[in-house]
Amino acid sequence: MLAIGTPAPDFELPDQNGDLHKLSDYRGKKVILYFYPKDNTSGCTKQACGFAERYPQFTEKGAVVLGVSEDSVASHKKFEQNYGLPFTLLSDTEKTVIAAYDCWKEKKNYGKVSMGVVRTTYLIDEGGVIVRAMDKVKAADNPAQMLDILG
Repeated sequence: MLAIGTPAPDFELPDQNGDLHKLSDYRGKKVILYFYPKDNTSGCTKQACGFAERYPQFTEKGAVVLGVSEDSVASHKKFEQNYGLPFTLLSDTEKTVIAAYDCWKEKKNYGKVSMGVVRTTYLIDEGGVIVRAMDKVKAADNPAQMLDILG
């Protein structure tokens, strides 16, 4: 996990509509950058729907929500449409940003070891500095936690 107080690595990734986003585009706003394993799975859906439900409160507090996974642009589009997600989903099929944010790790599931995205959430301040970092995030609790952290 990246250290609090360090500059968040800039990146450029396509969203669910194929439009490119850079982290630096969001300077002046707080950014909730959350990494999740897979579109349309139960935990990831709970987390995304939790952010969607609270989205007006995040925007009131000057925060932007960006979800990142290794799923394709088309997969993200379906995920957005299935659940009416009002925020940006970024596609990192090459896993470059996932790796830069130290979210690609060994995981154990039912005794089977594999590599995958570890659910991680970063809060980045208006100047692009990491002010909060959480790994092994509980999907259902994360959106409310982030809202509390924003105050």
